[in-house]
Amino acid sequence: MEIGIIGLGRMGANIARRLMKGGHSCVVYDRDPKTVAAVEADGGKGAASVEALVKALKSPRAVWLMLPSGKITDDAITTMSGLLSKGDILIDGGNSFFKNDVAHGEMLKARGISFLDVGTSGGVWGLERGYCMMIGGEKWAVDHLDPIFATLAPGKGTIPETPGREKGDPRVANGYMHCGPVGSGHFAKMVHNGIEYGLMQAYAEGFNILQTRDDPALPEGQRYSFNIADLAELWRRGSVISSWLLDLQAIALAKDPKLDAFSGEVADSGEGRWTVEAAIEQAVPAEVLSAAVFTRFRSRRDHTFAEKLLSAMRFEFGGHKEPK
Repeated sequence: MEIGIIGLGRMGANIARRLMKGGHSCVVYDRDPKTVAAVEADGGKGAASVEALVKALKSPRAVWLMLPSGKITDDAITTMSGLLSKGDILIDGGNSFFKNDVAHGEMLKARGISFLDVGTSGGVWGLERGYCMMIGGEKWAVDHLDPIFATLAPGKGTIPETPGREKGDPRVANGYMHCGPVGSGHFAKMVHNGIEYGLMQAYAEGFNILQTRDDPALPEGQRYSFNIADLAELWRRGSVISSWLLDLQAIALAKDPKLDAFSGEVADSGEGRWTVEAAIEQAVPAEVLSAAVFTRFRSRRDHTFAEKLLSAMRFEFGGHKEPK
């Protein structure tokens, strides 16, 4: 299939590359000509502007936005609404707020343009591992772009299907899902990232307890100098807490056992906050997720090894660089 991609940052460029490796044709645009040239070198067709990108695509067009959430994405959607035509599909693959998706979908629907919100997980590893996608929007548009989603998704790989799910939606086992109407994809991804905050916080606190166990104030004979990098590697193998996040921690600790490259200040992308807000709106308890969000706020005043580990995990899975 043919698709346009606007935004060639940490994930956008690799989305284009994975699609081209899968036999699809990509017309790409970014405000940085160097990133466009880099994707062109891998087989993409570069465009000098969003207008040129739209003109280069055959109708019905599909355009994927991979931009930072907020005003940049909002402005891009408004611009595209004036450039696309009836029957075209516009995709927001970033981390937009689901309530904004609903407004965008209504605005585009009035022009005959279908809107899909695609919560995309995979970070800087997506080119190699594939992207887990949570998709909101009209069924016909999702079905039409199924070859695109199937190529981007990780596929079944070596993970066995859950017993009892043999007759379930085959898309899910391959790593992507049509969640429902517009907004549902980003809502699912928002909660996904809220859970991610909680998991990361649990690892960070546990390793911090281990790292500080050699405190001279503790009784003699009860002080232990753990090799944190070795423990992370150990727990990857057969442990009940093994996970991809633990894999990434092991990588970070192997490179920098004391995490001296990280200040301990931890940013938040906004989705953790939105998850807590949704929990409040629905009167659903979310103690762990709330605490994880507030810990990131606290990290901007007081830093520990735990916060350094949070920063290290964010860098490993998403290439996020914390401010010093």
